[in-house]
Amino acid sequence: MPGRSSMVVSFSSVDSSISSLKNCQAYINAGMEIATNVALDLLETENDDGEVKNMENVMLEYAAMDRELNQFIQAVEDSTNQIRREQLDKIPNLRALVKDRLAELQSRNTDLDLKRNDKFIQFKEQLRETGKQLGLPEDPADEQTMEQLDEDIAVTQSQVNFICPVTQEEMKRPMRNKVCGHIYEEDAIVKMIQNRQQKNKKARCPKVGCDNSDMKESDLVLDTALKRAIENQHKQKGRQHSL
Repeated sequence: MPGRSSMVVSFSSVDSSISSLKNCQAYINAGMEIATNVALDLLETENDDGEVKNMENVMLEYAAMDRELNQFIQAVEDSTNQIRREQLDKIPNLRALVKDRLAELQSRNTDLDLKRNDKFIQFKEQLRETGKQLGLPEDPADEQTMEQLDEDIAVTQSQVNFICPVTQEEMKRPMRNKVCGHIYEEDAIVKMIQNRQQKNKKARCPKVGCDNSDMKESDLVLDTALKRAIENQHKQKGRQHSL
């Protein structure tokens, strides 16, 4: 069956390209870490709001690159998974499928998405904490940004499940799977993956109905926004009990 053989070769090439693209994320993360350190140094030594603001813009540019890269990877993976599920003998136009899926993902993009980036949130929190330690006045615009993010999280809290699908308990360090988007408690999911690897078996996403059958630790990232949502919920409960 030449059609099936050529499809296998094609998928192998696509998987290799995706793996290379995922390596680019390490460079983006490294750039964001450098930008954060530079901003903190500027705040501590120069107290130059203008230069710190420039580094914030750099962080947003990195966040945009990270979103673009992640959406392209997701578009390719979604398209190839669709072809695999349908088990077609004739290879469809993968380029067209990816283009359509990417357009669908990008149609939901907003500027606020960039400020929801995990590393950008960490960047803002580190600047805020350092500023407090130095006794610097808080920028009202920064406070408004964080409040806006907290409000946005609060609005969607009712739609978010804080329960880990592995432990069936509320998460403390929620890790998002970059491949399928599902979220788990860090310790539980890492142990599950490692146990499967020790048995030379692949780890399947524990979320019911998910077809991600090859989980890796490198696919996991801390969901900072959800972590804030969980912490905010605990704070709200604490205030209610104190009344």
